[in-house]
Amino acid sequence: MIRNFEEKDTNQIMQIWLAGNTETHDFIPEDYWLSQFTSVQEQLLQANIHVYEQDSKIQGFAGMTGNYLAGIFVDKKYRSLGIGKALLDHIKTMYPVFSLNVYQQNQRAVKFYSREGLRITEKSVDEAVSETEYMMVWDANYRQNTLTT
Repeated sequence: MIRNFEEKDTNQIMQIWLAGNTETHDFIPEDYWLSQFTSVQEQLLQANIHVYEQDSKIQGFAGMTGNYLAGIFVDKKYRSLGIGKALLDHIKTMYPVFSLNVYQQNQRAVKFYSREGLRITEKSVDEAVSETEYMMVWDANYRQNTLTT
């Protein structure tokens, strides 16, 4: 079930966030993610977080800031079970247009977002970690027009 974030979710969410980043971004030193922990935890309260929960266990979440998808994170034990897709589909119903950034080296994520209809619109370097990243965009109208043409 997907539901809105509650403050009591903070610890579980942050553990999923930290583990997800260190596991999927092994090309970035773990110290970087540890240094971002407190800032991200504070930003949770400003974001619109959608939590995927099953049997009182948070298995994943997606965070939106305005029309920017800050990320989809799924607990390692529950990856490849459709949770990320369910979260993304949920976001698509609420936000007809949104963007996200994904590191070029995170090919699993790039392929996932591409398969789900997002398109790369920009390529840049994240100066904080000196890594190339893509901006990817979901536009429901663009996708619909593409399918009907």
